[in-house]
Amino acid sequence: MLAGQPLITAVICTYDRYEVLAKAILSVSEQSLPADQYRILVIDNSPDAERALAFSARFRALRNFFFIHEPDPGLSHARNLAARECGTEFIAFLDDDAIASNHWLAAILDGFAEFGGRAMIVGGRVSPIWGAPRPPWLHDKMLGCLSLIDWGGEMRRADEGEWFCGANISFRTRAILECGGFALDLGRKGPGGALRSNEENQLVARIRARGGTMIYAPRAEVEHLVDAKRLTHAWFRKRIAWQATSDFLMDPDQFGHKSRELWLGLRGYLAARPPHERTMRGLLIDTDDSDLFYWQLGAIYNLTSGLLDGFEGVRFD
Repeated sequence: MLAGQPLITAVICTYDRYEVLAKAILSVSEQSLPADQYRILVIDNSPDAERALAFSARFRALRNFFFIHEPDPGLSHARNLAARECGTEFIAFLDDDAIASNHWLAAILDGFAEFGGRAMIVGGRVSPIWGAPRPPWLHDKMLGCLSLIDWGGEMRRADEGEWFCGANISFRTRAILECGGFALDLGRKGPGGALRSNEENQLVARIRARGGTMIYAPRAEVEHLVDAKRLTHAWFRKRIAWQATSDFLMDPDQFGHKSRELWLGLRGYLAARPPHERTMRGLLIDTDDSDLFYWQLGAIYNLTSGLLDGFEGVRFD
């Protein structure tokens, strides 16, 4: 466990992304919160240990900076390690391609303080740093796939249906440890193409089931890089298919009574397409119409979910 008595640890988990990581660390080093009241902890899963340690040496002058090279990859594994090692009452997670505002940590602590001991989770606004111009087909309802969040300008208890993302979420550390940590079968692992998610959602659900409160603190804001590679139709199709997979892995039983609904949604989308698009082709059409592409993604979600559940009980007449 790390030594000393600061209030909160800012954790950045990374995998071989040093070109963006340095900016994230710098933003956390420039907080309005006095440096002796917080730690910066980087958990690095990169395969080259020597390179990782050479990179960490750049930040030796920061007295509140700590670095752990963890060869066993996996975002959930890295976050659980951070929770065990941080030694502070609160822990805040920042993506390695995000930039924290200089009042980020202070606003997180304000959120915990204002809502008392039952406040177990605080999340804030996540704004985009566009790596390429926002495409016309990117519907506002799709911004969550890019980990962008804005639930308004008032600090308050989060409403049902509101959620926070790993780019900007914080906890009472004991809530993570007491509720079993982040699920190892969810979340990203290494540089692979599997876009698994929901590890935060599952943990949040367990904490809330035990009476923990979730607080939205808009001043705890960060900016998050939206890489140009993600601003393609193909990436969004892949992202939504993996979202369906993650939802199924998190709670397979939720789909058991939805098979017919999923099938009808998929069939409705394809029936509305021109005759030559009423096959798999209809799920792969690029369009600048944001409503149409959003509908297409919904159909892909329904297809993936239905296949995982076997479309059990559906009559294909």
